[in-house]
Amino acid sequence: MSFQHNQPLANQRLSSQSMAFVLAGGRGSRLKELTDRRAKPAVYFGGTSRIIDFALSNAYNSGIRKMAIATQYKAHSLIRHVQRGWSFFRAERNEYLDILPASQRVDETKWYMGTADAVAQNIDIVEDYNVRYVVVLAGDHIYKMDYEIMLRQHVETGADVTIGCLTVPREEASAFGVMAVDEAGQVTAFLEKPADPPGMPGDPDNSLCSMGIYVFDWQFLRELLIRDAEDPNSSHDFGNDLIPEIVKYGKAMAHKFSESCVKTGLETEPYWRDVGTIDAFWQANIDLTEFTPKLDLYDNAWPIWTYAEIVPPAKFIHDEDGRRGSAVSSLVSGNCIVSGSEVRNSLIFTGGRAHSWSSLDHVVALPYVDIGRSARLTRCVIDRGVHMPPELVVGEDPDEDMKWFRRSEGGIVLITQPMLDRRAAMLD
Repeated sequence: MSFQHNQPLANQRLSSQSMAFVLAGGRGSRLKELTDRRAKPAVYFGGTSRIIDFALSNAYNSGIRKMAIATQYKAHSLIRHVQRGWSFFRAERNEYLDILPASQRVDETKWYMGTADAVAQNIDIVEDYNVRYVVVLAGDHIYKMDYEIMLRQHVETGADVTIGCLTVPREEASAFGVMAVDEAGQVTAFLEKPADPPGMPGDPDNSLCSMGIYVFDWQFLRELLIRDAEDPNSSHDFGNDLIPEIVKYGKAMAHKFSESCVKTGLETEPYWRDVGTIDAFWQANIDLTEFTPKLDLYDNAWPIWTYAEIVPPAKFIHDEDGRRGSAVSSLVSGNCIVSGSEVRNSLIFTGGRAHSWSSLDHVVALPYVDIGRSARLTRCVIDRGVHMPPELVVGEDPDEDMKWFRRSEGGIVLITQPMLDRRAAMLD
């Protein structure tokens, strides 16, 4: 496998010669009912954002002005969010953001058959961008990263592919795709969830694990995709098919996330989270309420762009013993009213209502949740638009919780409106 690498244009950032191809078609089934109506990248996060905003913001802040988002599973919520929040790209400035739903463009019987196939089915669209480099991104992780640094390494090393990698303790690496690398950082083997992960040169206690982020020269990737599409034995997936082939016959280089992660003075270590389970989703949101959170959302130099609703400020009312509107170590978004309710270590998204004598402790309440009077909620995730009945108690009796709601392995209770409706019908 040989390829003549293009030389970057002089005096230009590599990001200006690149496009971001965001893979956002995954269901995220481990999030259970949270993805009944939306794809995982469209799930809310951090009070005002959606998960996909992190990959898109990283690309935009890195200087990439050409992006495509491949969607498939229950994409309406995601498409609507992107149309509302990311419509500021201007074609006359050579800026583009295309949404690419699986639409049987290549074959009337085929949707996207894998991550590589999602790009392959849109080769003609990528060609129209006239770019030298393609940054392939997963749309469902929480992190801040400057892709320009990864692009520079890709060009300087003459790699066929550069793979974004996390440094993970060896005992935890079995849950990932793991890279074995030599002293120069070239990948010598790609192992999917190995029982005995290889350590890193000079650091045997840690392993390099794939982030699902890849940088390619476009002409090289184009030829590879065409060849893969014609292979009936391929699953048409980057991690299963294309990357192992390049490792075997070409030059794959590992890029350490620690070298390009974006940190402020408050962030002491590289931050990356897969919020793909109820427990992980709850924990990552609750972590934001810490005195010094591991992820700084207040960094104006690297903003997380999103669709911002025009709403009034949050309001706190009532000031009497037992009925005081208050929030401690919590994030409360716009258009929320904390009315004689006690909120602790919780995150309330836009439009929340917490009525008198209710209490929230370690609660993640998605947009437009209404908490009835005297309800007591602990360690739970509440889906968008849920109306919690008065005096409901959640998080204190596991057996009672499991009768009506979903309780995770970590003891987090997920509450949706259909669950409450079933409960009300059975108690009626």
